Amino acid sequence: MPPFTPTARELCLLTSLLIGLLYFSATFPRPSGSVAEYIRTTPHVVEDVLDVPSLKLETQYTLQALNPPFYWGTGQVPETKIVAHVPGWTIFDRLYILNGTMYIVSDSPKDVPDRRFMISTAAFIENGPEAEARRVPTDKEMRIISTQEARQLFGTEAERLDGVSWLANDPKQFITHYYHWSAELFFGFWRTYSSLDPTIPPSGETSLPAPRRLMFSNLDAANWRDYASMNQWVLRSAFPSISTEFMNDWKERAELGRPFVLDRVVLADRAAAMNGEMYLRTQRTAANAFSLPGSVNWWTTIRNNVVGFSALDDHAGAMSVAGVPTRPVITYISRQGWNRRMLIQADHERLVQELYRLRDTYGYEVNVVEMDKLTRIEQFRLAARTTIMMGVHGNGLTALLWMRPTPRSTVMEFFYPGGFAHDYEYTTRALGMVHYGFWGDRYFTRPDVPPVAYPEGFQGNSIPIDGALVAALCHERLTLAEEADD
Repeated sequence: MPPFTPTARELCLLTSLLIGLLYFSATFPRPSGSVAEYIRTTPHVVEDVLDVPSLKLETQYTLQALNPPFYWGTGQVPETKIVAHVPGWTIFDRLYILNGTMYIVSDSPKDVPDRRFMISTAAFIENGPEAEARRVPTDKEMRIISTQEARQLFGTEAERLDGVSWLANDPKQFITHYYHWSAELFFGFWRTYSSLDPTIPPSGETSLPAPRRLMFSNLDAANWRDYASMNQWVLRSAFPSISTEFMNDWKERAELGRPFVLDRVVLADRAAAMNGEMYLRTQRTAANAFSLPGSVNWWTTIRNNVVGFSALDDHAGAMSVAGVPTRPVITYISRQGWNRRMLIQADHERLVQELYRLRDTYGYEVNVVEMDKLTRIEQFRLAARTTIMMGVHGNGLTALLWMRPTPRSTVMEFFYPGGFAHDYEYTTRALGMVHYGFWGDRYFTRPDVPPVAYPEGFQGNSIPIDGALVAALCHERLTLAEEADD
């Protein structure tokens, strides 16, 4: 068979085809970088999440296992952003953690608050200069570093803790107390976080995503619940999906030797809050957070969740959340069975008589209760319906958190004459209600409140009260603006 010899036409076509291939291969866009860089999963940038106005289902419920590291490669380490700050309460975007130390990455360190106003060593709160010195933070707790230093420490990426986190740097000293948990720590956390949505309406609806985790860097899992099991009720009913982490989790991450970054975190520190001006005025750590912007309805979001969770059926839930019915409800929280901080027995009996006289004369609902004798559901339901709450200074008055603020909503607190504490007075006002303190046969209210004092007898069982005076003030409060909240 003779050898194949292409014709001139075939040679021309082949030459044209080769020239075309060379041309298109030269102009086709090529991937930059190495092959490893080309096949790497596209990193998730935290700012992309935080700047999106509305969360999609896919982004809001991303599986943790599918989250790639926060990768900056050869670029600059993204700086930490301080979104909001008052002493003891700070919101960060991109707060880094390595070996148990928090890192603020910033090339403008002068713009970062003094860390004494953000964090402490979490030593117990005790009096005296030595105790104060033990609480001053060191580089072990927090460092402020440049982007260049961050690159040397962190490398090219950090493991990402997505969503919103709440981080409490407090010791166990106060957390196991219902009031300090709900009316200070939880109160301050939400007031700080809700400052990012200052237009919360009366319905309590908010655009803010719920926190994904509550972290305790200095508290073990056995020391956050109170004896009455109220702390966990408040947490789980307010945020059913929230997870909790404790000091062992914190240590485990530290031992990994890997950098982590929190998308957004609200950092709380009791000792740091004690450096704030509002704390010095009120002795309430959460008071500092009220210097931030906020809606008058800021607490309604939490109240509605907690109260609504305590109802057994839809109708009861709606009524509880609605709060005060047309018929006023007076609730006297008695401590007569506690053997500590009690009224004189005769004065207690006279007070009950006067309250029942109001019931019989004006048709008010009157409840005389000992909170520890009620179930948790009964406590939340009763507080949600209460118009006037009263009792001796004590933990039972924490229930005022679940009252619905109206022009008639009132808290009356009985002190041993000469004694006073801001605990329930400030909390009442922070919720938009009116507080009256009583010393036997006289009462006082803001702005004419006495200085904080704990005289002998403050914790005793001989606290006087004028029941007729209390009843008269109740009637005055309930007839004042009688139609304003109906």
